[in-house]
Amino acid sequence: MAFIGDSLARNQMESLLCLLSQVDTPVDIYKDSENRFHTWRFADHDFTLKVFWSRFLVNGEEIVINGTLSSSFELHVDRVDEKWTSELPGVDYAIISSGHWFFRKIYVYDGSNLTGCVYCNEPNVNSFGPERALGLALRSSMNHIKNCKNCKSGLVTVLRMFSPAHFENGTWNTGGMCRRTSPYTEREVTLDGTYLQFWKVQLEEFERVRLASHGGDWRRFGVLDITRAMLMRPDGHVGEFSGNKWARAYSDCLHWCLPGPIDVWNEFLMSYLRKLAR
Repeated sequence: MAFIGDSLARNQMESLLCLLSQVDTPVDIYKDSENRFHTWRFADHDFTLKVFWSRFLVNGEEIVINGTLSSSFELHVDRVDEKWTSELPGVDYAIISSGHWFFRKIYVYDGSNLTGCVYCNEPNVNSFGPERALGLALRSSMNHIKNCKNCKSGLVTVLRMFSPAHFENGTWNTGGMCRRTSPYTEREVTLDGTYLQFWKVQLEEFERVRLASHGGDWRRFGVLDITRAMLMRPDGHVGEFSGNKWARAYSDCLHWCLPGPIDVWNEFLMSYLRKLAR
């Protein structure tokens, strides 16, 4: 089983790692130099757990200006990130996700053509919302999985929907915090704005690939819709207690505590997989 995506994909993988460690001892058998690709083996249950890190799922590189990283990116939506696709043939279950990296200035390319830009407002360049760039990246990624010739015949792919952040009184880099100690009620939350657009485009791309693969038992697609449930959990984030050495000056209102609400994602995942096994 492989979790494919950004640091929230890793967050979910770590949740599952902790849950499974209650019944079997995992052996750390591989990690790359940046600890972005990591593999554990549960020998007693013949189960392998992996994480493949990818910002956008497709090729995206930060633009360097005069030797300095610019925080702007070039995104090639027609080229799926080979770092994870090269590993896909060895996977039985792929849990794929993406989202928060699209809240940046991004020049979107299809081949050599600049088709649009997120947060640019530049003359003669189409303005894209982040949800459009996300949709294009997801479409390429899901199509690659659907058309993968070297993948296992029973590969199951699950799209994990968008996980909301809960910054209050600022953003992640302007002093935003998350100090709530109890969940919201259903009446206190509304899925709207960009989060709603992200949720919609993810569901659209899931439905697109599911319908395109209808009747093909060898390629099964599912969805893990956690967005509304997690919107109610501002109390479940790491907050000021992050051990991330790169973010010590910030409050982490994006990632989730372990144990914590994120464990529910894996309960949903196991429920879905049990349903497939019937």
